[in-house]
Amino acid sequence: MESSTILTADVLDIIFEGRNKEYGAYDLRRTYSKRLTVSITVMLSLIGMLTLGFAFAGKKSKVADLIPLTDIELASVETPEKPMDPLPPPVKPPAPPPQVQMIRNTTVAIVPDKEVPEDEKPPETKDLENAQIGKFNQDGQQDVGIVAPPIDGDGRTGVIEGPKKDAEETDPPFVSVQIESEYPGGIPAWQRFLNKYLRYPQEAQDQGVQGTVLVQFIVDREGNVSDVEAVSGPTELRAEAVRVIKKSGKWTPAVQNGRHVKSYKKQPIGFKLNDE
Repeated sequence: MESSTILTADVLDIIFEGRNKEYGAYDLRRTYSKRLTVSITVMLSLIGMLTLGFAFAGKKSKVADLIPLTDIELASVETPEKPMDPLPPPVKPPAPPPQVQMIRNTTVAIVPDKEVPEDEKPPETKDLENAQIGKFNQDGQQDVGIVAPPIDGDGRTGVIEGPKKDAEETDPPFVSVQIESEYPGGIPAWQRFLNKYLRYPQEAQDQGVQGTVLVQFIVDREGNVSDVEAVSGPTELRAEAVRVIKKSGKWTPAVQNGRHVKSYKKQPIGFKLNDE
């Protein structure tokens, strides 16, 4: 486009200069104002028509009733009276236990008779035959054939019960279990422990005694070792094998039915002389 015609040319002609005006975008933009005016005009016409339609539709002529209205009387229905169930008799509270006669126990002190207060005089022996000994005096029925500890003002009997032992503590150790007890860390850790703490008795070395000592002991539910004894092997080597087991500390306890149990454990300990 020449520079002399730019000032008088349309904006669309400037934008689409050198482009394909037949593609469609040029015509759409050029006729946009016309199409917008037509759309607004049509929309306003429809709104006007709808408004006039609603205005005329409001003026309805009176129409005769097609369905005659008649009064309907509801018949009264008598509800039969249901006999009421008799109320259950009131439950009597249980009778409180009978109050037993009680005589306060007094601490015997050797003083002159005139210095003893009247309320601290010890009871007569005949009064104690059918009464309980307690911390205070109490009126009630005579204690005939009732064997019970004295009761204080707070309702406590004063009897101290010993601690109850756990049933599992009294169970005998298992001989056969699903998972046996073992030294923590397995065989490699057990070998390192023996290399560090096992001592070959000098007397056995001088006599050329060697062999394997089988040690039996108990591993409880916490892994503690007890009842250690050598059941087989050279006599000269048994004491050292027992000492090493006692020094081994806690073991991993055995497992039976998914819980730790006390069990017997047999552990072989080998002694071998080096060949010169």
